[in-house]
Amino acid sequence: MTRIQQQYAFLTECLKLSEIFRQALLPTSHRRENDAEHSWHLCLMAITLAEHSNQPVDLARVLKMLVIHDLVEIDAGDTYAYDTARLAGQHEREARAADRIFGLLPPDQGAELRACWEEFEAKITPEAKFAAAVDRLQPVLLNILTGGEKWREHGVTRAMVIARNQHANDGACAVWAHALTLLDDAVARGLLPAE
Repeated sequence: MTRIQQQYAFLTECLKLSEIFRQALLPTSHRRENDAEHSWHLCLMAITLAEHSNQPVDLARVLKMLVIHDLVEIDAGDTYAYDTARLAGQHEREARAADRIFGLLPPDQGAELRACWEEFEAKITPEAKFAAAVDRLQPVLLNILTGGEKWREHGVTRAMVIARNQHANDGACAVWAHALTLLDDAVARGLLPAE
């Protein structure tokens, strides 16, 4: 295959992201959000909230991470944040998917995107910490906007939401602090049990 054929093969494969449905519901239609919509909304959140990152970030690098971080779900599927049994093997499933999906690209591009995906997964750099913060907080927002329907369906409590998402504080403490006020309000409104 030529370089451009490899790139088109990758781009064609990535269209499948819009067919991977998440647990989170969209606030107007109440249908399940797909991974492509999730990635787009994360990019918009990052652009809008970048000033609240704990450290200055290269926004283009953050956006690159957010656009590619869920491509592995084309093979691995979406793992619900509170499904402890499925979370156990998540990284291994996703690493195999990363091998295949990024392997569709020419080697230099595949290695670059794979390294970007690994950086996001490691959550060590300021960019990865900020990207991870918006990735964790977007589903919290959707759950609040949809009346906590999926939280109730899965028996999720405020304590569980905090335990799962508190590392958002590492990337954007002001955004996390605001999320905590939204969670407190959700508890007060009966959308989310405290314990």
